[in-house]
Amino acid sequence: MAYLADWAYATSGLVCITVAHMQTLLLLVGWFILFVLCWPLAFLALVLWPVVWLLSLPFRLIGITVGAAFSLLRALLFLPARLLGYRPAAA
Repeated sequence: MAYLADWAYATSGLVCITVAHMQTLLLLVGWFILFVLCWPLAFLALVLWPVVWLLSLPFRLIGITVGAAFSLLRALLFLPARLLGYRPAAA
C-alpha cells in the first residue's frame, strides 16, 4: 500500500512510472513552456542551474552534519534506557 503513489496503472498492464520520472517530465515540460514564452529566461535558467546547485552543496553538508549530531545526541540520551532493557515498540 505504501508503494501505491509510486506506480501508475494503465489499461494494458502495469507501467512503472515513478514519482521521480514524473517530476522530471513536468520539469522538462515546464522548461519548454518557458522556452516558448520567453527563450532568454529559459536559457538563463539552464545556465544558472548548475551554479545554484553548486552553491547549495555546503548547505546540504551542514544539514547532514546537524542531523548526524542530533542522532548522536539522541543515542547518548537514550543509552541508559537501552542498557536497562527498554526496546521501542515495533511500528
